[in-house]
Amino acid sequence: MADEFDVVVVGSGITGGWAAKEFCEKGFKTLVVERGRDVEHQGEEYTDMMLPWELYNRAMMPEIYDEEERYRDLKEKSYPYWSHVSQFFVDEKEYPYSNPEARPFMWTRGYQLGGRSITWGRQSYRWGPKDFEANAKDGHGIAWPIGYDDVAPWYDYVEKFAGISGNKDGLKNLPDGEFLKPWEMSCAEQFVSDNLKASGSDRAMVIGRCANLSEAKDVHTELGRGPCQARNQCSQGCSFGAYFCSLSSTLPAARRTGNLTVVTDAIVTSVEFDSETGRATGVSTIDHNTNEVKTYHAKTVFLCASALGSVQIMLNSKSEVHPNGIGNSSGMLGHYIMDHFGGAGASGTVPGFEDRYSFGRRPTNIYVPNFRHEKSDDVDFVRGFGYQGHGAERPRKGNTAKSAGIGAAVKDAVGTPQPWRIAMGMFGEILPYYDNMVSLHPTKTDKWGIPQLHIDAYGRENERKMMMQAAKDAKDILIAGGCIDVQSYVADPNKHIQVGTRTHEMGGACMGADPKKSVLNKWCQSHDVPNLFVTDGACMASCASQNPSLTYMALTARAANYAAEQMKKGAI
Repeated sequence: MADEFDVVVVGSGITGGWAAKEFCEKGFKTLVVERGRDVEHQGEEYTDMMLPWELYNRAMMPEIYDEEERYRDLKEKSYPYWSHVSQFFVDEKEYPYSNPEARPFMWTRGYQLGGRSITWGRQSYRWGPKDFEANAKDGHGIAWPIGYDDVAPWYDYVEKFAGISGNKDGLKNLPDGEFLKPWEMSCAEQFVSDNLKASGSDRAMVIGRCANLSEAKDVHTELGRGPCQARNQCSQGCSFGAYFCSLSSTLPAARRTGNLTVVTDAIVTSVEFDSETGRATGVSTIDHNTNEVKTYHAKTVFLCASALGSVQIMLNSKSEVHPNGIGNSSGMLGHYIMDHFGGAGASGTVPGFEDRYSFGRRPTNIYVPNFRHEKSDDVDFVRGFGYQGHGAERPRKGNTAKSAGIGAAVKDAVGTPQPWRIAMGMFGEILPYYDNMVSLHPTKTDKWGIPQLHIDAYGRENERKMMMQAAKDAKDILIAGGCIDVQSYVADPNKHIQVGTRTHEMGGACMGADPKKSVLNKWCQSHDVPNLFVTDGACMASCASQNPSLTYMALTARAANYAAEQMKKGAI
């Protein structure tokens, strides 16, 4: 049959692209089903080659969006959402979801071929051994069934193909990887980093590791990718293919095998299941434009539709055997929703370097990895946080007609270099709480009749305490780094800590060794349905403090390799 494949992959973003590449290169006929429209790499939806005055509304959001409440939540994010990239983001009005009014959730989605791999922030950090051990040590969440050593070779594997720039810093809490040459620190950043190291602190400031090609190797150029031009146009789509994106990397690699089929505008509503064999048989879809219902059959199903997207599909995949959603015999499906959170940081003046200036558009900034993995005597919370920075720069004095002054003195002052400034903000780890969860709304549906996802997740007291400490630690770090005029900031600790603001939602179909307490095993394979795998953020049992996409890539490649071996043996 024309609609039968070896593997069906749901989603075409970071994990879906990797799954497609791995299976196609191993000789399996693979179908990628994407609910959004087709987007071509270097196509007309890319705006990175347009001049600033050619961009819609000069890249600013028009006020009419407020009146219509379109993109309401996304407008609260300063990054990466602007009018000239709105085509790559989902409008909440067209794709609604439900959450308690007192605990709003910010769900950032990208429904197009390539998904959020077009707009992601590209920060790429390995997890360390302590990150995988944390659940078992402090008793929160489900213990990871794997450790760093299980994932390390797959980090090596995906880093080489994706192209990760970074420095080998030799830090136990931030393992080194297979890096391209690092981007350079500015003189002021290096000053702070060196002083911090000389102080004997256990806190390190390093250059950020990112999926932008600081140099292009053969594995990149053979796919048409070129080195990063440091233009800061990443979220508009990169015509150079300089940052890792499934449109320019994994999907082209899959296509060149001749084993790839891609279907767009096909919304997966459920995973089909055969009660006699106990196996998934494919996926049911509804056409975005025509509402036509269609089923695609496959021997193995990989869900890579984003953490909440995959969980929504699983919850909606009901049968006599799986009345509460496919793979949900444990009752854990939809639980332990996590994200990172901010709300604290510091900034300061870096003295000196008055003969030097900042310029350019480097695609990454400074990074301070988590130094609070374990509870210590000076704090009363568990887990920890890292910091990501705006980096150090030397701004020039400007005048926006909002300050006092008139005449020649004001004009002469415009453009005068100011002292070097450095700033950084926290990325904290939200604990895996059982009742931070998602479910299908009992009455609300979208325009295709699919039950809306109801999201109820928020930060608790542990996260509030962490946020208060992060403000103090950030100030201490900058002072130890030689900064002056250091000021810290912290959000109102009495307000709910909103989940979703960092766009790193995880959990919902967590990995674990015990089928009665988890949804997936150590291979991201359903305990209940052996030919069903979930390798996006849904599989994560904790969220650590690092950006998670590199770990998603490694887990997906690892799971695909295992699934391919099992398929060849006839085990699944």
